Amino acid sequence: MVMTSLSTATAAHPVLRVPPASPAAAAAYFGASLAFHADVSDVAAALAADGDPGFVVLDSRSTASWDQGHIPGAVHLPTALIPEQAAALLDPAVPVVTYCWGPGCNGATRAALALAQLGFHVKEMLGGFEYWVRDGFAYETWEGGERRAADPLTAPVDAADCGC
Repeated sequence: MVMTSLSTATAAHPVLRVPPASPAAAAAYFGASLAFHADVSDVAAALAADGDPGFVVLDSRSTASWDQGHIPGAVHLPTALIPEQAAALLDPAVPVVTYCWGPGCNGATRAALALAQLGFHVKEMLGGFEYWVRDGFAYETWEGGERRAADPLTAPVDAADCGC
């Protein structure tokens, strides 16, 4: 691999046409991102460990979506009902991890915003229910529990985790 200076590389291609942020700015940005987001695999590992994971998982989708499939142990609270029902269903001292369908849906973001506006500590689970299923984690439907094989494009097939 040939190393070039930042100015030479910047002129060569669009990846560096806008130069990278300073290391300090990058650390602040990526640190903030981790404060707002949780990974599907990390959520699954925390839920599978013995004891209290220290957070509650909230499914912000409709009842029909919930019945189609949801994370075991999740609380079901559609986004539109958060303002009137969150206080009765959730402990404000316990962080909430929201999820919706998947990366093409911003329902979990809207749910996280509604909860934050009510004073809850909240994170959004990246990938949503789609990546929960695609990563091969068990889920529940109105008919009972299910599990699909891990999708090799989203999760390691022969390892417990991706190592990242």
